[in-house]
Amino acid sequence: MEEKNQLLDKRIAVVGIGGVGGYLAAMLGRVCPHLTLGARGGRRDSVLKDGLVLHSDYKGEIVIHPEHVVPVAEIGEQDYIFVCVKNYSLEEVCADLKSAVTDDTVIIPVMNGVDPGDRIRSLTGKGTVVDSLIYIVAFANDDYSITQQGAFANLRIGITDADEKGKKKVSEVSQMLSGADIDHEVAEDIEAAIWKKYILNCAYNAESAYYDNTIGQLRSDPVKAKEYEALVNEAYQVGRAKGVNVKQEDVDAIIHRFYYELADNATSSLQRDIRAGKKAEVETFSGYIVKEGAKLGVDTPVTEKMYEGLKEK
Repeated sequence: MEEKNQLLDKRIAVVGIGGVGGYLAAMLGRVCPHLTLGARGGRRDSVLKDGLVLHSDYKGEIVIHPEHVVPVAEIGEQDYIFVCVKNYSLEEVCADLKSAVTDDTVIIPVMNGVDPGDRIRSLTGKGTVVDSLIYIVAFANDDYSITQQGAFANLRIGITDADEKGKKKVSEVSQMLSGADIDHEVAEDIEAAIWKKYILNCAYNAESAYYDNTIGQLRSDPVKAKEYEALVNEAYQVGRAKGVNVKQEDVDAIIHRFYYELADNATSSLQRDIRAGKKAEVETFSGYIVKEGAKLGVDTPVTEKMYEGLKEK
């Protein structure tokens, strides 16, 4: 127990306090005295004035007042940094984090897509990156508060082929998350775990955004439902061609979830961003599959159709 408390006393930063980052920051902020949030503009002003506010179905109402709320370039050296930004911002964020990352810093990207960890490794060149993914429904509101929906918010963490130092860092992150009451598991194969979620998102985000439909509307239309299955299968085939250890049973589970588990009124982050006229992660959910498929000789006709349509939007 003592070791966990020591970890919670470390310098911890969260960069990107939208839905995912806001949830993690709120949970950490209850127990971590040296929490820094990277934020600017109206969001920074709001947190400095009223604290970071989380409305969580799972954890209740939480308000935290972090030690520092500063632009990312000013966060200073950190022991642990959670990076929760959109993929298209990652290069800029890593440049801003240069002075924050030491050889001992642990960076935990909690982002969409399958390559943020590798991109951070090449962009920062120091510290240890612990890969992760999160199952959560969360978003930022107009007043900068965060809403988390549903009775779950679960992280997976790990490093593929970790050496002893890597294993130690994964263990530290696990202890810190436990101390902050953040549900998580250490994944035996983090690459496969990330791809399982990614394959789901390649269908869920792309098709909901392409048609601007809820999940209920998609599955009640036989043509759209079959396209959803095709998107899942195309992403799966690309993953297999890349040597990722995903299996047919994973695909079956993702398709079962579409037909029987996802809420009728469910929408996606990509859909919400496009609807709001914001910059959107089209390259993450569709472009990556199209480009990797072309490289690897995997046909992705339905993904290509939606990619072209989403780029126009």
